[in-house]
Amino acid sequence: MSASPLTATLPDVRSLSQEELTSQLILSGEKKFRAKQIYEWLWQKGARSFDEMTNLSLPLREKLKERYSLPVITLDKAQRSSDGTIKSRFRLHDGHLIESVLIPVADDDRFTVCVSSQVGCSLSCTFCATGRMQRLRNLTAAEIYDQVYLVNEQCLEAYGKPLTNIVYMGMGEPLLAFREVIGSIDRITSHTGLNMAPRRLTVSTAGIAKMIRKLADEDTKVNLALSLHAADDTKRNEIMPINESNNLEALIESLEYFYEKAKKRIGFEYITFQDFNDGLDDAERLYQICQRVPSMVNIIEYNPISNAPFRKSTEHRIDDFARYLRDRGVMVTVRRSRGKDIDAACGQLANKD
Repeated sequence: MSASPLTATLPDVRSLSQEELTSQLILSGEKKFRAKQIYEWLWQKGARSFDEMTNLSLPLREKLKERYSLPVITLDKAQRSSDGTIKSRFRLHDGHLIESVLIPVADDDRFTVCVSSQVGCSLSCTFCATGRMQRLRNLTAAEIYDQVYLVNEQCLEAYGKPLTNIVYMGMGEPLLAFREVIGSIDRITSHTGLNMAPRRLTVSTAGIAKMIRKLADEDTKVNLALSLHAADDTKRNEIMPINESNNLEALIESLEYFYEKAKKRIGFEYITFQDFNDGLDDAERLYQICQRVPSMVNIIEYNPISNAPFRKSTEHRIDDFARYLRDRGVMVTVRRSRGKDIDAACGQLANKD
């Protein structure tokens, strides 16, 4: 499936700023306020076509269709886990597929969407199903935004509550789709968009030092999480090839820079693998990293994927690991996996039927 030749040649209306759209409309003889109306339809009301913009005249809607495209994502498949997690597979305008996950924590009134930022991934982390997929392209800011908008509707329908949190932790590496991720953050947090507080958004990265610094310089006010998974370079090189060009010292220095700029505690995501990175010596190395920058640790259960040489740590080893850190003053959360029965848990997103 691909875009029609006509659609492919037309500029995406959502790639324009409100100022750019205003200028183009004025040049075509339209009133300035029309741009504001169109922008509200695009970013607040989630219009899926120009025909839905009912407060615009029919001639203007026809003019918009002649001059711009409005490529949107569509729901291809949704699966609901026994724990309430909902995984959605979305089809993009060019036929590619991506996945988003709605994670409800109903007793805490928290509803989080895990969004994708790329079609596939290029980082090849050995424990991650997405990392085995070829990276085909970055998502646009609008495609990332659409995931949030549509999953929010899903959340309202399923739970009667709106989304409370967004994590850029789905398919792809957000900092390798930097401009589009920043564009989506701008629209999600803008009063002309979804108007969500930046503190509700978390960008998760496998660790690209120069891009962490660049994110700090953007002053977005969002949270940052580093997918650490090993607290020494030898082990991290083995499971995350990106570490060979972004070693732990370089990463920690970039996190210190981020904290100095943003004054936001860093989140360390740490998947435990049986007899690989879950010993007390590993916990001590992680503790030493936590002394370098204000942080908290999320310990995550490993979700096995086919043909990977890792096993899930026992609950006893996870508890000992967490206790070691807590006894030394580190803020620790043990995150039990959600959506495992529908391949929606961390590291399992791979567009499987």
